[in-house]
Amino acid sequence: MSALAHAAQAEEASAVSLDVKPVTPPAINGIALLAPGESLSTEDLLERAHAELLRQEAFRLGLLPAHAGPTAPELSVNEQAVIDRMLDQQVASPLPTTEEALRYYDAHKSQFMVGQARHVRHILFAVTPGVNVPALAQRAEAALLELSNKSAPPERFAQLAAELSNCPSGAQGGDLGWLTPQDCAPEFAKELFFLAESSQNLGLRSRLVHTRFGFHIVDVLEVNPGHLPEFSQLQTQIATRLQWQSRATALGQYMRRLVGQAQVLGLALEGDASPLVQ
Repeated sequence: MSALAHAAQAEEASAVSLDVKPVTPPAINGIALLAPGESLSTEDLLERAHAELLRQEAFRLGLLPAHAGPTAPELSVNEQAVIDRMLDQQVASPLPTTEEALRYYDAHKSQFMVGQARHVRHILFAVTPGVNVPALAQRAEAALLELSNKSAPPERFAQLAAELSNCPSGAQGGDLGWLTPQDCAPEFAKELFFLAESSQNLGLRSRLVHTRFGFHIVDVLEVNPGHLPEFSQLQTQIATRLQWQSRATALGQYMRRLVGQAQVLGLALEGDASPLVQ
């Protein structure tokens, strides 16, 4: 190869390299989160980043000694205990008042019903690998439209279940028997038990129910409404739930403040607005 060709090749390689942005190693305030050659999943890297933010905050408060190394250390059991005590002191999560617990009870009564059940039949249009989802949804909508027509004979649901359903219950006309919330996928349970506008209704649902399994045409044959325990029986349970929700919110705010005060390089962390977050 001629010298001219070598020069042209080198110039081309140089031009290509200029277009490649270097990857910034993840770091918190100059402390690397990864050792040389180490790699972590996104979830584990974020967990390490949050642990390092807390370790540095504990050091700032004089609760932990300085760390001399260039890479974030793995926290010992004693160091983690120090950080847990710091969080208990720094993050307030007061007990909710009786009035707050009562308001939650009144607004979420369907969640506390005991003994409720629904006798249900369905037609499942399963979403499987490689399936044309829009076309599948159209077929499900067409079947629902047919069943919604007042002229549809009573036996038509069972016929379509046998013909179309991807659930073994299709052989029984789609009949799933009596279901409790614990028997159902969360999306299915929400539709049958926890929607105030429809949870007590009998008959064919007017829309498809979407779950992780696919599209369902749902017909509720019978309803056992169960009963609602008195507030006094649930007050402690509700207070605990509200306190944990409050603590989770407060912890999130605390971590966002730490992120906003830190110089974060090489990864995206949610934090309060700060010029130091990069």
